[in-house]
Amino acid sequence: MTAEQLLHIIQHGEGINVELKTSKEKLNKDTFDSICAFLNRTGGYLILGVTDKKEIIGIEENAIQPILDTIAKNANNPQKLNPTYYFSPEIIELESKKLIVFYIPESSQVHSTSGKIFDRNEDGDFNITHNSDLVTQLYLRKQKTYSENQVFPFATIEDFKPELFEKVRSLVKNQKPNHPWISLSNEDILKSAGLYKRDIQTGKSGYTLASILLLGKDDVILSALPHHKTDAILRKENLDRYDDRDDIRVNLIESYERLINFVSKHLPDKFYQDGNQRFSVRDHIFREIIGNILIHREFANGFPAKLIIEKTRLITENWNKPHGHGNIDPANFTPYPKNPMIANFFKEIGWVDELGSGIRKVHKFTSLYTPGTSPEFIEEDVFKTIIPLTKTTQKNYPEKLPRKEPKTTQKNGQKLPRKTTQKIMEILLKNPTITREKMMLELGGISENGVKYHLNKLKKEEKIIRVGSDRNGFWKVIL
Repeated sequence: MTAEQLLHIIQHGEGINVELKTSKEKLNKDTFDSICAFLNRTGGYLILGVTDKKEIIGIEENAIQPILDTIAKNANNPQKLNPTYYFSPEIIELESKKLIVFYIPESSQVHSTSGKIFDRNEDGDFNITHNSDLVTQLYLRKQKTYSENQVFPFATIEDFKPELFEKVRSLVKNQKPNHPWISLSNEDILKSAGLYKRDIQTGKSGYTLASILLLGKDDVILSALPHHKTDAILRKENLDRYDDRDDIRVNLIESYERLINFVSKHLPDKFYQDGNQRFSVRDHIFREIIGNILIHREFANGFPAKLIIEKTRLITENWNKPHGHGNIDPANFTPYPKNPMIANFFKEIGWVDELGSGIRKVHKFTSLYTPGTSPEFIEEDVFKTIIPLTKTTQKNYPEKLPRKEPKTTQKNGQKLPRKTTQKIMEILLKNPTITREKMMLELGGISENGVKYHLNKLKKEEKIIRVGSDRNGFWKVIL
């Protein structure tokens, strides 16, 4: 969030989605009442360092870290906030004063603080703990709206991939070196992320569908959700079928990486200089697009999510619970969370941004990637995204690298054979996903270690790069 955006929110004052608290020297006692209410209602901004009269007073420098530590500790303490929920703050300077800003998304679960359940209206937070009708309505609304809440009481920690927890710890550490998930056990990470809950209708507790989709083993996912699938298709020449395809039926973490690799394999990179920063326009666009089809889809429906690359456009489709119909105007729309727990998990590992910012970002960067065009976001039962592609965004590999004629030997005037590295580059241009074993066969007379040596040499010379993992990635030749 920018200082200008924050000032705009403050000037509009408190409301159902905004709470202002002074917290000049220490955290207000009722802060977690507001946090709980935002989680239970529709989310909102908690801004510390501002009075309810919209006066910006700031937070004392020596109080900032203790306040952050207190919130982090209590947010991960089920005695204070149940279920626990981790969220990241921003420290923003406004009028030479430092404020702490939290965006608290709507949760798909019902939360309580110190044993009390809070809801929110225009007048602020109100305690509904002893109003059984309101509490029941709240639970039913959450369970009816969010399929990610489905509880699987017989699922155990053995049903999750342990290597993915290590990946998650590494990713959150990159975002925040002291992130609490780094030191938590696998079970506690799931609980801290709100992925373990009690079903109020059956009274049974267990891991949720969201947890299984995020980190579950392949067979467990297909047992819980047999129709789970994301289809990545390249259809440029063979319009009746496809030129390339990745049929993805794995957890959302690995699905994200495979979709990123598929796009990187078939669409060229394009870099943009913003001041001293050089960044990939393609990656900025498709991180958001891919995050959207994985996170904001209705998993209860059997319609498979799709990413299709055609000659003139890229299309994504996923089943949706529409809040409107037709094209979305990025300057005037209200985002609704489809799967808040899954979205928050992706946000913590740094793979998506704040709800609603993705559509605006895609609009901004599409004009750089394919000048003179704009993306389309169409909200119906099937949510569709269309990114135009022009000739400059078509990836066409030449048959061979341009090269000079080989030199002749001094001994007999015969032409020397092409260098091994040159042959490897030509092979990679034709088949970017080739394995070392197959490359060894194509080259002939060279060992697998020899292939590895030449690949490393080309990487050091920055003539090739590896995109993605060793298993699912591909080679990119720098022409």
